Amino acid sequence: MSSIKCFFLSPLPDSYIEKVIHIILGTKAQLIKMAPIMNYLRDNDIPYNFIHTGQHKSSIFEMISDFNLKKPDIVLHDGADIVSLPKMFFWMMKILVLSFTQKKVIFGEDKKGIVLVHGDTFSTLLGALMGRIAGLKVGHVESGLRSFNLFHPFPEELTRILVFRLSHILFCPGKWAIQNISLQKKVKINTVFNTMIDTIDFSLRRERSYAHVPCYPFAIVSLHRYENIFRKEKFVDILDKLNYISQTINLIFILHPPTENQLNRFGLFRMIDDNPKIECRQRYHHSDFISLLEKTEFIVTDGGSLQEEAAFLGIPCLLMRKTTERQDGLGENIVLSYYNEQIIDDFVQHYEDYRRKRISVDTSPSAIIVRSSLEYA
Repeated sequence: MSSIKCFFLSPLPDSYIEKVIHIILGTKAQLIKMAPIMNYLRDNDIPYNFIHTGQHKSSIFEMISDFNLKKPDIVLHDGADIVSLPKMFFWMMKILVLSFTQKKVIFGEDKKGIVLVHGDTFSTLLGALMGRIAGLKVGHVESGLRSFNLFHPFPEELTRILVFRLSHILFCPGKWAIQNISLQKKVKINTVFNTMIDTIDFSLRRERSYAHVPCYPFAIVSLHRYENIFRKEKFVDILDKLNYISQTINLIFILHPPTENQLNRFGLFRMIDDNPKIECRQRYHHSDFISLLEKTEFIVTDGGSLQEEAAFLGIPCLLMRKTTERQDGLGENIVLSYYNEQIIDDFVQHYEDYRRKRISVDTSPSAIIVRSSLEYA
């Protein structure tokens, strides 16, 4: 197991605590990765402004208590989850208008603080724009990740490029990420690992239930990316591959809202309903999902966050993608499929060869991000 020593050992200077950190997020995945940052702020008595864009309202509020977080100070959209492109457009326009007209309500009188945004979602881009409009510095968490293909993943790759340019401080999870943005004239901070490793550590230390975990061997499937589910022909091909994999092992298919919507839209539920070895389930709270991960044989996913979780936990993982913006686990327990049937078959037949030990670290990426935010704001 790898181990990195933490270099932040001294107490926080009083001048740091006077600065304001604004955290803007809108999706479940963002909350999972920003939760340890907010918990670090709470544990060190550092006040922060939690701004929720409303992109995934239902799942966000379900998880806030799971991570012992405070409720958002500001909610910019108080409606149903944004899961369609037309709704996405009007939601973004609404928030941009609020950024100009309600700037003092959202950020108060702050002129010296920093806005932290995370990842590659539309909420990330909106948060960076809001910070710029307010005249504040912007820090991008999980920065520097690139696939170098604008259409894989789309629109995430384009979003990242735009956020790189809007940000003042780039928090990069490793040397590879820093190298990708070497030409950006910004402050670059190496957090060594992604904050997901702090989240996993938090969840593993909690008491968890295993009542929802099957007693038979199973693999987890989680798919939601635009390039996989928004064209019927492509989605059918993915489902055919899942049916093939299920000949070897039972599958638990975790349904993201966009995935479920597209299955209904294209009338494709029959392709899995007729297969007794594929069971569809709704998404879990993170601690319950960690329990499921602990017992799974392997994972099939197109998600970057799940790739990271698999890498840190050492779980064999098949990426249903052509390319990935993350290096976590590649060449170890993570296999990039390229949608190639031979690669998929080889992985399924020999997945145990890809199992690794869990990664353990002494450095907290969340601590590095908070300390650096206060130093450079």
